[in-house]
Amino acid sequence: MNKQEYKKQAAEQEDWAPGWDAIDDVFAGLYAEQEPAHFATDLHARAIFGGDQYLDGYSIYQSANGYMHILTYGMTELYSEEEAFGGEWSKWGYEMTIKLKGKSYDDCMWVLDMLSNLASYTFTQKRFLEPLQYIAGNGTSIHIGAESQITALLVVNDTEAAGVDTVHGRVDFLQLVGITERESELIKEDHTKATELVGKMKQDNPYLVTDMKRNYSYL
Repeated sequence: MNKQEYKKQAAEQEDWAPGWDAIDDVFAGLYAEQEPAHFATDLHARAIFGGDQYLDGYSIYQSANGYMHILTYGMTELYSEEEAFGGEWSKWGYEMTIKLKGKSYDDCMWVLDMLSNLASYTFTQKRFLEPLQYIAGNGTSIHIGAESQITALLVVNDTEAAGVDTVHGRVDFLQLVGITERESELIKEDHTKATELVGKMKQDNPYLVTDMKRNYSYL
């Protein structure tokens, strides 16, 4: 699609969202014929209208492998925006994902708040996520109010969702993986431990699913 065709499509279809469509196409390839549960953020609470919500919404897919695959919308350029056409990266260049062990949508709601906070951090502090980056917590469970030894996060490329080139630029899918305080501290001391941790986790957890009941460390 060239720029003229892009402008024509945008003029003819007021609600055209080529970035959103490109994301959905990737996940449609992973979850054929599955209609995900979608949770939209309140329109008037979005940052574009002066609110504190930097994401437009989240989709949750149910994997046959026993986890919920959660995806953000809003870290990339979702809607038609002529100035974004043909860019190298679509806005921040990635959407966030996380794979949470469980079978209930209700079990995932706290994760949406966590992703919202991470999006706010990126947009306000201009600090984006990268693979093998760790996100330290305060030593308590990443699920506020719930007991867990999972206190921090590690960023990896999503083990299933491949990046895609869109009309607005590249979009990758960065997966957040819950890690223990010990794992976080060891990575802080020696960043090469991040690669070691991923390798060890994949031996019995190839999809890098976050299990909030995990009570042991891989390092």
